[in-house]
Amino acid sequence: MADFWTAYGRPTAVLVAEIVAIIVPLLLAVAYLTYAERKVLAAAQLRKGPNVVGPFGLLQPIADGAKLLFKETVIPSGANRIVFVAAPILTFVLSLVAWAVIPFDRGMVIADINVGVLYLFAISSLGVYGIIMAGWSSNSKYAFLGALRSAAQMVSYEVSIGFVMVSVLLCVGSLNLSAVVEAQRHVWFCLPLLPMFVVFFISCLAETNRSPFDLPEGESELVAGFFVEYSAMTFALFYLGEYANMILMSAMTSILFLGGWLAPFGFPPFTWVPGPIWFALKIALVLFCFLWVRATFPRFRYDQLMRLGWKVFLPLSLFWLVLTAGFLVATGLVPR
Repeated sequence: MADFWTAYGRPTAVLVAEIVAIIVPLLLAVAYLTYAERKVLAAAQLRKGPNVVGPFGLLQPIADGAKLLFKETVIPSGANRIVFVAAPILTFVLSLVAWAVIPFDRGMVIADINVGVLYLFAISSLGVYGIIMAGWSSNSKYAFLGALRSAAQMVSYEVSIGFVMVSVLLCVGSLNLSAVVEAQRHVWFCLPLLPMFVVFFISCLAETNRSPFDLPEGESELVAGFFVEYSAMTFALFYLGEYANMILMSAMTSILFLGGWLAPFGFPPFTWVPGPIWFALKIALVLFCFLWVRATFPRFRYDQLMRLGWKVFLPLSLFWLVLTAGFLVATGLVPR
């Protein structure tokens, strides 16, 4: 058994410091992602967006957080109190623990495990439990229908995401995320696996319940979906979890298809920029695409959402997986 003062071959104090060094910037990024989203949507709609609270409106996320922090948490009289409170906590915690295996640079990762992809897939699959718990415990038909929609949606698109990941792993020969990045030193996988890159990005939109797949929050029929009964910090935890999942999915897209921390061209002056900076810039680019899609596309109908997942993405990802495997075997490029 490992000594209490050491973990993963490092002192526990160092490990705790590394965790804090990831969680604090992540929470700040989540807060200011809401600001960035409002600014991007305002620019798309020829508005100004937040511009009153602080210079350029930069203190708006802090004002919103303070407001939610001091509001009263109202729990419906017919709700299951324990499950009702546990659901947003579970959603928020799962959005944070996934970062344990995300490499920010060569060797810059909390847990460099050999099954990092499986770990991430398991954590993302658990996210649906928080939503189902919220919908069931609220004792509201609107919340329950929203939770059922979200569960079906997340499960449907996780199948496609799984096949896309397997296609990438065939080209790498390892489940280690650092190995996935190193395998893209000569060419990023977004070029040879372009259809899978598109499928993965669209599936990420559905997985995080983002527009145009924000059906669980359909205002016209479900008011606000699975969190319609939530208020104050319980609502804020769902909100934080959703935006943290957006950043996580953007990081996954960067690692699997955009070369992670690798510079876009393997020669100076691009290689002079530190790897974590490139990684952050790629995450920001993917996040901008998330916001751009919200400003551009109308919401899908639910039958269109499920048809796209099961009748288009599932056959396409399975076909491309077989095609990738056949190509690697025929050309002798199978990783050893």
